[in-house]
Amino acid sequence: MKDPIVASSAPNHSRRPTPPVTAAYLERAALHYLERYSASTEMLRRTLRRRATKRAQARGEEPAAFEEMIDAVVGKAVAGGLVDDARFAAARLATLRRRGASARGASAKLAAKGVPREVVEAAMQAEGAQNNPEDAEIDAARAYARRRRLGPHRPPETRQAHRERDLAALARAGFRYDLARDIVDTDIDG
Repeated sequence: MKDPIVASSAPNHSRRPTPPVTAAYLERAALHYLERYSASTEMLRRTLRRRATKRAQARGEEPAAFEEMIDAVVGKAVAGGLVDDARFAAARLATLRRRGASARGASAKLAAKGVPREVVEAAMQAEGAQNNPEDAEIDAARAYARRRRLGPHRPPETRQAHRERDLAALARAGFRYDLARDIVDTDIDG
């Protein structure tokens, strides 16, 4: 039987010290992130900032010292075409609209992802140039109602009892009242 005091006094070699934040580390982190996710410039910057802060705090360093390095890596990614806010906004907008996001809801979600307002507006205008903006809004409202099982997608015996709740759900999603009313009151065939 081993003596517990002797066994616990052995040095712990399993933990290595945290390596420093370097430009190479940030570049690897950026590439790893961009391999997995499509991102806006601001999303990449936030991710790198979070990674640098975690590593700097583990080493007892000040995270603000790495801002220039983060900006340089983000600039490299933009220059290399790995990050493009316009491309990200167009793709994300198409996805959001297919899932049933209103124009207001989609622009708010893009803004939350750090996409600049002028890029969001350009993506919205490009979407409007491809098809009628009103038709896109109607299609998005229908998709939202279908996904959330609102209005005509409810069992017929519960539709009237949940009508106000369904209208409110569409309004909270950013759809106009008249459009919400049309979607809730229509039949699936209509």
